Amino acid sequence: MALGSRSSADLHPPWVRWLLPSIVDLFFVALLATLALTLSVRLLGDAGIGWHIRTGQLILATHAVPRTDPFSSMTGEAWFAWEWLYDVVIGWLEKTAGLNGVVLFTALIIAAVFSWTFRLLLRRGTNIFVALILVLLAASASMIHFLARPHVVSWLFGVAWFWVLEASDGRPAQPSRPRLLSMLPPLMLMWVNVHGGFLLGFVLLAIYWCGAVWRWFRLKENRFGDVLRKIQAGRRVRILTVAGILSGAATLVNPYGYKLDVHIFRYLSNRFLMDNIDEFQSPNFHYVAQKCFAGLLLLTLLALVAKRREVSATHGLIVLFAAYSGLYASRNIPVSSLLLMLVIGPWLSDAMERLAEKRQAHVSTKFVQRMEAIEFSLRGHLWPIAVTVLACWIAVHGGKLGATPLMDAHFSAKRFPVAAVDYLQQHHVSGPLASTDYWGGYLIYRLYPRVRVVVDDRHDFYGEEYLKSYLKMVHVEPGWEGFLRQHPAQCVLVPVDSALANILAEAPEWRAIYSDDVAAVFLRTRSH
Repeated sequence: MALGSRSSADLHPPWVRWLLPSIVDLFFVALLATLALTLSVRLLGDAGIGWHIRTGQLILATHAVPRTDPFSSMTGEAWFAWEWLYDVVIGWLEKTAGLNGVVLFTALIIAAVFSWTFRLLLRRGTNIFVALILVLLAASASMIHFLARPHVVSWLFGVAWFWVLEASDGRPAQPSRPRLLSMLPPLMLMWVNVHGGFLLGFVLLAIYWCGAVWRWFRLKENRFGDVLRKIQAGRRVRILTVAGILSGAATLVNPYGYKLDVHIFRYLSNRFLMDNIDEFQSPNFHYVAQKCFAGLLLLTLLALVAKRREVSATHGLIVLFAAYSGLYASRNIPVSSLLLMLVIGPWLSDAMERLAEKRQAHVSTKFVQRMEAIEFSLRGHLWPIAVTVLACWIAVHGGKLGATPLMDAHFSAKRFPVAAVDYLQQHHVSGPLASTDYWGGYLIYRLYPRVRVVVDDRHDFYGEEYLKSYLKMVHVEPGWEGFLRQHPAQCVLVPVDSALANILAEAPEWRAIYSDDVAAVFLRTRSH
């Protein structure tokens, strides 16, 4: 029996099809509840969300996207707030519902990404159990970057981009829908103002363009069928070219114009920054998330062996790109996982079906087909909608449902200098404040606009030479004091067990004024 060969009316009464949740619905609800309720502190594990929030609120207050830095001691220097649209959204959410709103928004995006990917896998002919295993594996691998940052929205755009390109190309079970490509420029217009991951869209577009060119080149003209396919391939090359040009033009529609593209190119091509920023380092496979990604890579190898020579040039290039990018930098693992499972899901299912036919496992095959038919017949999605509305209500009302507290999104006092910042606020300690780059965003969130920081994790803003001097200070290398003397830091806040804290405790021009289990604070005693 082919997938969906039975009508949905044969499976359930109409009211059941609208009320009963599908597996995808249940997955969405479970992931949303886990992230928003249980892992809310985990989502706030990156301090960078702090300056994103304050940037969005600054835009809402001034009705202008900043072009110079408002947060650091380098006030007035040119700065690209290239994720301004995301910043506006979470700035408004934080003002409306506090950090609960920020965490809920992030949880909704992540749950939507993996639920939609689950659904796409089923639509692409993936066995429902294979799809569930792949999604769980990819979600586990992606937990390395389950953080309230704009990159999670980029995941959503990436899946949408893949869906448009794949659906417009067609496949044996479904006709081509080239008109979908008209969605790419509007998507790019939003994507470029949300996150620098918009470059992924052009990589995928280039891969599908190369696949269409290769298809056109291989087809001969000695048979009528090949002539028609060659004409179709040529037409697709032209359409993809136009879509690429229009999408490229859409990247210029941002507050900074072409200068944004130049800035991002310089940032990503700077070897020093790429070699020293943690998230651009290759994955360490001693941890669980990275091991899940390794498992996904092994499944990809198995799928390639099972598929053999049937792999198209397009899908082969996507697999190569996804595997390489995930191995190159840890921050790429979520996108790589999403792309890999979308491609190999149908391959693994085909291999399992062939194996079942050889072993004459007709009962299990019919059971899977029955499950898939039921899954596609359920279309109400009332449960995800109801849970989303309820979660929004809870977030807006202080994380409580009635008198019962359910959400309490906050920065972890074990990871961030929460008590130390409380002390700085109570004693009205002024800045500029020097700290580690990974605490800078939290300090901006808590202390802006009264206190400005000397450094934070906006590495593209500070640049190579500034960060070289900063790293020398952090690692207490010869000449480490040059950074603090060159930049007007009146106060230093560092991890209590760091080498810098130990040496500042002995330095005559610094005086310790606070210390706890997480952080130590030093005040300059005399000018340099």
